[in-house]
Amino acid sequence: MTPDIETGNQLIDSEHIQIFDAVNALLDACSNGRGRDKIAETAEFLATYVGMHFSDEENLQKKCKYPNMEGHLAFHKRYRKDVSDFVDKVKKNGATVQTLGELNALVSKLISHIRQEDKRLAAYIRENS
Repeated sequence: MTPDIETGNQLIDSEHIQIFDAVNALLDACSNGRGRDKIAETAEFLATYVGMHFSDEENLQKKCKYPNMEGHLAFHKRYRKDVSDFVDKVKKNGATVQTLGELNALVSKLISHIRQEDKRLAAYIRENS
């Protein structure tokens, strides 16, 4: 994980590392010609792990009465649906170059969320704990 996406919150960062380890394993598989085999596995992992991670973040937000919780939760809800839809699509149509691009877009959206919203959440927790 690169410093630009570290939040400084141990729980959040440790869970982000798990997500990026899975994505990096997929990228390694792609560079070795095994990407199609790994897309479905990575998508399934993301659906499960992101759901758990978002629940942990939501519990942190409730505990500290995070003032931006509504918007943060709305992103989580949309992202869970996007990942679920992606998993369904991969199961139905199989792994393709197009699905790899779609997974890349999902990961990019998550990275943007981390850089902005998760960092803001972690700063709020630090300042108000």
